[in-house]
Amino acid sequence: MRIAVGSDHAGYALKTAVAEHLAAAGHDVVDLGTDSAEASVDYPDFGAAVGRAVAGLPLIVALAGGWEVAAWWLLLLGGLSDAADGWLARRAGGGSVWGARLDPLTDKILILAPLLWLAAKGVLPLWAIWLLLARELLISGWRAGQGSGGPASWGGKAKTILQFAALLLLLWPNGWGADLGGPGSFGLPGILHLLGYWLFWPSLLLALSSAWGYLRKG
Repeated sequence: MRIAVGSDHAGYALKTAVAEHLAAAGHDVVDLGTDSAEASVDYPDFGAAVGRAVAGLPLIVALAGGWEVAAWWLLLLGGLSDAADGWLARRAGGGSVWGARLDPLTDKILILAPLLWLAAKGVLPLWAIWLLLARELLISGWRAGQGSGGPASWGGKAKTILQFAALLLLLWPNGWGADLGGPGSFGLPGILHLLGYWLFWPSLLLALSSAWGYLRKG
C-alpha cells in the first residue's frame, strides 16, 4: 500500500518514526515533508503553486472577455509568485517532494491556458502548442515516477522564464503605447507582440531539449 506522510517541524521526529515503521511493514511510503526539525522549513512550498493554478481560470475568462489589462496583470502576478515561491523555498532550505511535483504542474496550467487561447486566435501555430502540450504531459508522467518529485532542471527553469516573458509580450494590451511611433507605425504593442512571437520559439526549443535531459536521467 502507498501511504503519504507529512508534518511540520514540530512533528518531524514522530513522522520519521511512523514512516520507518510503515516501510518496515512493507508499505510504499511517500514523504511529503518537512525534511528537518528546524522551524524555518515550515514554509508551505505548494501554497503559492496552488494559487497560480487557480489563477489560470480567471486569466482565460479575462482573455475571452476582452479584458486585456486584467489578463496581463494576472499573468504578471502569476510569474512573480512563481519567482517568490522558489526564493522562499530555497530560503527555507528546499521544498518538499510534493512541492517539486506540484510547482511545475501549476506553471504548466498558467502558461498553457493563454497559449491555447493565442493558438485559437491564430497568433501562434496550433501544432507548436500541441507539441508543447505533449512534452508537458510526458514530463508530468515522468515526474510521477520519481521519488524526489523530479525537480526542475536549469533548462526547465529557463524554459519557464522565456515562456512567461513571451506571453507577457504577446498579451501586452493594445491600448498601452499604441500612439507611439506616429501614423503608419506598429506602435509599441505591435513591436512587443512581434518580439513575443519570436521569443516563443527558443522557449519551445528549450522545452524539448530539457525534456530530453529529464528522460536521459531515467
